[in-house]
Amino acid sequence: MDRVRAQYEAHPYPARDPKDEAKRLVTGSPSHLLEIDHYLFAGARDWSRPFRALVAGGGTGDATIMLAQQLADLGCPAEIVYLDLSEASRRIAEARAAKRKLASIVFRTGSLLDAPDLGSFDYIDCCGVLHHLEDPDAGLRALVAALAPDGGIGIMLYGALGRTGVYPMQSMLRALGADLALARRLLSALPESNWFRRNPFLGDHLQNDAGLYDLLLHAQDRAYTVPEIYALLERADLRLVAWIEPARYEPESYLADPVLRRATAALAPQDRAAFAENLSGSMKSHVFYAVRAANPAPTVATFSLDAVPVLRELDGSALARNFRPGTNLSADLGGHRASLPLPPLAGAILERIDGRRSFAEIEASLPPAKDFAAQAEALYRTMNGLNRMLLRARAGSR
Repeated sequence: MDRVRAQYEAHPYPARDPKDEAKRLVTGSPSHLLEIDHYLFAGARDWSRPFRALVAGGGTGDATIMLAQQLADLGCPAEIVYLDLSEASRRIAEARAAKRKLASIVFRTGSLLDAPDLGSFDYIDCCGVLHHLEDPDAGLRALVAALAPDGGIGIMLYGALGRTGVYPMQSMLRALGADLALARRLLSALPESNWFRRNPFLGDHLQNDAGLYDLLLHAQDRAYTVPEIYALLERADLRLVAWIEPARYEPESYLADPVLRRATAALAPQDRAAFAENLSGSMKSHVFYAVRAANPAPTVATFSLDAVPVLRELDGSALARNFRPGTNLSADLGGHRASLPLPPLAGAILERIDGRRSFAEIEASLPPAKDFAAQAEALYRTMNGLNRMLLRARAGSR
């Protein structure tokens, strides 16, 4: 743990400039509020009630700032506890919060193993941290001990297949006692046959010193396959409720052959996700939401005409202008270009989505269509698979 702390004191990650808060809000997964509501509270969380969240391993503040800002925009009486080993990272996160005048954040320096001492939380974020622990199981158990019975957790872990080439590089650099300068020299000298050089999915880490150090010179990290994640969660008495993006974990997103599609559709959900990971080969990280195994409630919002569709960071009207009946949606699934069919009413529905109207209200604004519900659900399945459409319950039904 001391080596990991020293690394992030020297190289806070990810690299962030508090001045940038004036021009953008960094958003991502897990911990986007639309996702938390959709996947952990069935789209029905009343945000006028108090909400307590823990960001365990807060780094330079991305999840903390995003969550605090989104809760502030809703007027939610919230407390977000930021917890991290690194004082240098904390100072950057505090400066970002100050730029936005976010008063709901409580900053703590320490290990996520201290989480049970901080009380109970409705939601816990642990993004890119467990895989850096000496004992990831102990870390996850500590988080579960701080999770409210009906709460949920959002996690990101490294993916083994998408990080092909990373660990041989780490091994070579350890053998050389390498620093950043030597690491960059080795990168420039790699032969064309080297697996790291042949992996096109890791370039975002090479843009600055903090990213390069985190990728290739980290004091301690490991990566997970889908089956290993299910086993990790089971040992912590958690159950997975959703992968992000869901479509990436469905074999049919990659397969056109009808025989293979039928065969993979017959697999159990865990086996389908593992098959998709092997089929894709490019998943360098896994983002997912989980709840206590003992939580019997259906936490994921389900499609109904009464549900309110919400587009995540998309302009439905602008998107609709590009759609024509029979048009497919092109999507990049980690290097695989998928062509996803859309129903004829896709454009008309998308341009009417405003985050307030339910599907039923959208239907009422259109000429009668006998199969509106089927088309709306098909559109939802496609857009939700890309993590671009989520659901809220109507206010009166909460």
